[in-house]
Amino acid sequence: MELRIIKADKPLRDPAVLAIRDKLRDGVVAGGAERVDVPAAVREIIADVQARGDQAVIEWTKKLDKAELTPETLRVPTEQIQQAHASADEEFLALVRRAAANIREYQEHILLKAPASLKRAGQKLSVRYTPIDRVGVYVPGGKAIYPSTVLMTVVPAQVAGVSEIAIASPPTCDGDVNPIILAIAGELGVTEVYRTGGAQAIAVLAIGTETISPADKIVGPGNAFVAEAKRQLFGRVGIDSIAGPSEVLIIADETAPPDWLAADMLAQAEHNPGSAVLVTTSEKLAGDVAAEIEKQLPKLERKDAIEAAIEDYSAIIVVPDINTACDVANDFAPEHLQIITADDDATLKKIRHAGAIFLGAFAPVPLGDYYAGPSHVLPTGGTARFFGPLSCNDFLKASSVIRYDAAALAEDADDVIAFAKREGLTAHARAVEIRKE
Repeated sequence: MELRIIKADKPLRDPAVLAIRDKLRDGVVAGGAERVDVPAAVREIIADVQARGDQAVIEWTKKLDKAELTPETLRVPTEQIQQAHASADEEFLALVRRAAANIREYQEHILLKAPASLKRAGQKLSVRYTPIDRVGVYVPGGKAIYPSTVLMTVVPAQVAGVSEIAIASPPTCDGDVNPIILAIAGELGVTEVYRTGGAQAIAVLAIGTETISPADKIVGPGNAFVAEAKRQLFGRVGIDSIAGPSEVLIIADETAPPDWLAADMLAQAEHNPGSAVLVTTSEKLAGDVAAEIEKQLPKLERKDAIEAAIEDYSAIIVVPDINTACDVANDFAPEHLQIITADDDATLKKIRHAGAIFLGAFAPVPLGDYYAGPSHVLPTGGTARFFGPLSCNDFLKASSVIRYDAAALAEDADDVIAFAKREGLTAHARAVEIRKE
């Protein structure tokens, strides 16, 4: 196995460093999807779902997931969800409850609350936050099952007060949704689960069919086809973000344990596609981490997939100082950022862009994946420059509230009328003038 070690005094001008960044931004780590015209394939699926509803979903599910469904079996019966919950391992359910409690506590802590009204003479200006009515949650399936996604999407929506939550997840070839996903849905009180995945799931959640009501917003990670469907349907329905392959960037100096760093990089590569980039000020640490990866990799169950991701999409970048390392991190704007340095807080102050930041040697990324509280649905591919983690606040929308009395209107009327007439909107002006008169 070959893990690249790139020594770069000016990494943001180094072609090898920029090639890694651009590969992540372009979403090339898409598990072979680059061999398909993804936008065209997704456009066809969306148009078909819009034209033929349930039947289109059924046929695409048969073609892509090899599962035979009917309009009556698209939805998982409530009894089956209850049975999956009743049959689930009690120790696992206890773990789910502990994780859910952590997530709920954190989300309640950060929930937006309207400030006191701004009061001027005769005016009262305020904002109110109300939850979205209906949310669609996509839970991936396929090569790996991610039941934690149910917790990380549903609990924040519940904290926000969303009244209707529908889950869509790819069925296995026998037509069933993974029972662990159903068990967690049952634990959280979600009774609406659909046997559909991929682009057709996003289409049906956005558009609706004869038997499935459309959602107002869709959240949850997925493959390149899911991401493209979300891109094409954005605006018709709310979207959390257009997520790509999972990634971590680690800033570390000579104080960081090389075996821990190696384990962290291997953990991220386990997603395959997944990217792990270490940016360090220590050439010795770079070599030690590379050696540790060689040592630890053979002991891992998914070693072949991990090795592919390490070789194709990962690297160690050696830079002159921590300031330069932070410049690299801000340029990459990674989904996950780990900081393991002699002064983690000082390093953190230099960071502007990251989805989730894990501070210190004792905060590995899996804490955020499963348990700590913040959602693991995060911006990828450099989009942390303008997106943040999914949270309860993404399920709220704001309405501004404007109240004037007669005297306050009279005070502001001439200015409003002048603006309206400057724009040639005389009816706007008249709506104020008639009150002034």
